[in-house]
Amino acid sequence: MSVDESNNVHTRLQVHNCVVQPLLTDLYQITMAYAYWKSEKTSDTAVFDLFFRQNPFQGEFTIFGGLEECLRFLENFNYSDSDIEYLKTTLPPTIEQSFFVYLKELTAKDVKLYAIDEGSVVFPRVPLIRVEGPLIVVQLLETTLLTLVNFSSLMATNAARYRMAAGDNVSLLEFGLRRAQGPDGGLSASKYAYIGGFDGTSNLLAGKMFNIPVKGTHAHAYITSFSNPSELKTKTLINLNNGKEQDLIDLTLSWRTTLSNLLHISESQASDGELAALVSFAIAFPEGFVALIDTYDVNKSGILNFCAVALALNDLGYKAIGVRIDSGDLAYLSNKSRETFVKVAKEYNIPWFANLTIIASNDINEETIWSLNDQKHSIDCFGIGTHLVTCQRQPALGCVYKLVEVNGTPRIKLSQDGSKITMPGKKDAFRLYGADGFALIDLLKKSVEDTPIAKTKLLCRHPFDQKKRAFVVPSEIKPLYKVYWENGHIMQRLPELKEVREHVKESLRTIRPDIKRNLNPTPYKVSVSDDLYEFMHELWMRNTPIGELS
Repeated sequence: MSVDESNNVHTRLQVHNCVVQPLLTDLYQITMAYAYWKSEKTSDTAVFDLFFRQNPFQGEFTIFGGLEECLRFLENFNYSDSDIEYLKTTLPPTIEQSFFVYLKELTAKDVKLYAIDEGSVVFPRVPLIRVEGPLIVVQLLETTLLTLVNFSSLMATNAARYRMAAGDNVSLLEFGLRRAQGPDGGLSASKYAYIGGFDGTSNLLAGKMFNIPVKGTHAHAYITSFSNPSELKTKTLINLNNGKEQDLIDLTLSWRTTLSNLLHISESQASDGELAALVSFAIAFPEGFVALIDTYDVNKSGILNFCAVALALNDLGYKAIGVRIDSGDLAYLSNKSRETFVKVAKEYNIPWFANLTIIASNDINEETIWSLNDQKHSIDCFGIGTHLVTCQRQPALGCVYKLVEVNGTPRIKLSQDGSKITMPGKKDAFRLYGADGFALIDLLKKSVEDTPIAKTKLLCRHPFDQKKRAFVVPSEIKPLYKVYWENGHIMQRLPELKEVREHVKESLRTIRPDIKRNLNPTPYKVSVSDDLYEFMHELWMRNTPIGELS
């Protein structure tokens, strides 16, 4: 990496959440660090794997997020004077003062971090991140790395699932800040929803910080704050056709009377307050007019008032954008609205009017979108909040950070629960592809093994079931790990958010449709090499106590 590239990376990483610091951790990390230090383990080295055991949302894939934030954390890893003073008051008085001196001098310069590219599709048990370095330091990183990866990956995966449900031709907007788990949760949700496939956010700070497109309309409060067109103090708008000021209210009222007959909607049932609000908003945003039309009644008031304002704008040379529906039967109301737009377009020979955007919100979740698809809706854009940003269907991913090697010697954690047995030692991960371009299987090998070669027969084994094994002849093999941090520096160019977003799409395209489907998806296979299998089970047997009957 050149000096210029290094400087660019450094500059980008200065956008750093000050909450993400060494004290954003669990107490037991510090108490273990002291016990290690007391045991004179300051020269010991270790390897930890960060991985998860089960895909979220009853699915069979996950999107890896949070890597850049982990690297920011490493770059800024250092205990401040105030951190040390706080720890002195919190830890037992028996802690030796020289430990605090040691702690104050710690940095991540001797840490080496391998990782899968952010935005990649990943699977259970394949380490997302491998951390190597001084035992005490890499132990102290655990909690913070987990909190940075867990929600980011969960959120990106949730967003990707919404994108797959909606399809490529429907826009998705994240509207969840007000329902998010606090300010940091809201910002993270906006960022990783965009990475996962959303097109924009209502969150202005996220837009500023992460360069995400910001979108929004208005609330029901804006509509209900008006009572009658007569109360409007600003009533005119410049006619783009002749440059003259023209009364938009009179023009809109005239159109409403005309449309009332065409659409068979009684003008007396339409809300004058709603009309006044829409005219006011149109005067403020004539070239970006999107109206909320469900405050009173979509079919009896909202659609009539909107079309009247939109046609008045059209007379003055402006094109309305569309409507938002925030309640009711979204499939039915969207179809009725589309029918109305098509009818008006034909009647007045305004082709673009038929394609006005219909935005739907109202507590939408993934299942709602699938149901609306079945009902053949006419929605162009979904605004999604609560279920997206809080991941209500599954609030946690469950990543873990497990010790797999100390001083070059592999370590294994055993458990009566087979899913919690770790795979020991330093490992490399590879993705094997078939001739059709789809991923066949992920393969874990000991790092000392030879790199697998494409178009050769490879024995792939289930990590824990000796009966499950298969020969695979991959057309292509891609190593999953890159060195992202070494000698106190970031070693790879960090992609922009848009690039990570594109990588999510590309990575998902390599996964078979049956693995990504919503109902009863096919599990993707993760395997180990024969050498790793034999080594792991030999170590397993060596560390398992032998029972005794008497």
